[in-house]
Amino acid sequence: MKIAKKRKEMLKDIDLLKTYEPLEAIKILKDKSYVKFNETIDVAINLSIDSNKTDQNVKGVMNLPKGTGKIVKVAVVASESKNKEAIESGADITGSSEIIENISNNKIEFDVLIASPDMMPSLGKVAKILGPRGLMPNPKLGTVTNDIGKAVKDAKSGQVKFKNDKAGIVHAGIGKIEFTDDDILENLKSLYSSIVKSKPETVKGSFIKKVTIASTMGIGLQINQASLR
Repeated sequence: MKIAKKRKEMLKDIDLLKTYEPLEAIKILKDKSYVKFNETIDVAINLSIDSNKTDQNVKGVMNLPKGTGKIVKVAVVASESKNKEAIESGADITGSSEIIENISNNKIEFDVLIASPDMMPSLGKVAKILGPRGLMPNPKLGTVTNDIGKAVKDAKSGQVKFKNDKAGIVHAGIGKIEFTDDDILENLKSLYSSIVKSKPETVKGSFIKKVTIASTMGIGLQINQASLR
């Protein structure tokens, strides 16, 4: 069966204009999954912000209580003593100048980069490479810190970075389709709560317009926000 035909089959009995209860939507995504790999469950949260105004943009980091289901490769750029702490905490790559040299040669073999504050001037040399990839360490995201061990453990245990795009939408993965329904829901509620708390002071009135969840190859289903509070 071709993908187009499978998608047509998947759309049967689905009302794309309906607002679904979270668990109902999760069950539909699972029932309609037609691929053989473990799809990611993604959420899109539309915000009532003007992304052209810097004081209305939303950015943050939080830990999903049930993890992401992904294997995250963590690199640490720090002094020798801090790198020892990083290794003990589960870091995959540690070092200093050699990692920066690899980055300058576009050799990037990690998903998250953590740095101690004293290494930031050196990392500034490769900011143009790391920045567009969303890999530049940032103190607001907890990836520039002297507590290297905690940062590594957080990154490994289900940490999610969120940031609105130009359309004012936050996209994030909240688990895998093989997670239990309740685990996916718990992650969704936790992310929703974190974003609600990140509402900029300059945004008045309603903050979240719409919440939609989808699987990697599935369709988007709008969620009843009241059930996430």
